[in-house]
Amino acid sequence: MKRLKDLPGTVPVFPLPGALLLPRAHLPLHIFEPRYLAMLDDCLKTEARLIGMVQPHVVPGREQNGLHRIGCAGRVTQFSETEDGRYMVTLTGVSRFRILNEVDGFTPYRRCEVSWDGFERDQQGAESDVSFDRERFMDLLNRYFTSKELSADWDTLQEADDELLLNSLSMLLEFNPEDKQALLEAPSLSTRRETLVTLIEYTLRGGEEDLIQ
Repeated sequence: MKRLKDLPGTVPVFPLPGALLLPRAHLPLHIFEPRYLAMLDDCLKTEARLIGMVQPHVVPGREQNGLHRIGCAGRVTQFSETEDGRYMVTLTGVSRFRILNEVDGFTPYRRCEVSWDGFERDQQGAESDVSFDRERFMDLLNRYFTSKELSADWDTLQEADDELLLNSLSMLLEFNPEDKQALLEAPSLSTRRETLVTLIEYTLRGGEEDLIQ
């Protein structure tokens, strides 16, 4: 695995609302737009094979969406091409990054100069959450799934380690992009768990407005 000092200073970015990637997690993508097919082709020619997932946001008066300053880079670890030229891709989260500026160039996709500083923990082993009350959390999750009429493999969820469980739920549950960004920016696994619990509880109370501003 590459370390921060070996990671590139410029990465292609994929602004996709609501799509969250976290370190060591896996994100499946279906790529079919010509500009992102070009991005993938170029990415596969590099040693790092990194794509930066970033939440876009609307900037009043600008035709092109802005980008949140923090994203997460994933390495292309699986890909297959369909008969009609689309790609099914899996990104494995490597590290979060901070956008320094957007690079002007001739590529049809967006690229950014990034800094990896401050995210050294992302390159280490799986995090644990020493304050995690799993029984209480699973009860809350059960109520959430029931309210949304969702099914789950509860045995698998119970057996998953702290990071896999909390990060997978952060990625998969349906929250708005700003809330997804808050989950991404959480400085530790315990902070992400606290944010996740707050979002679930808010949903169960029937909240309709954005919780994370």
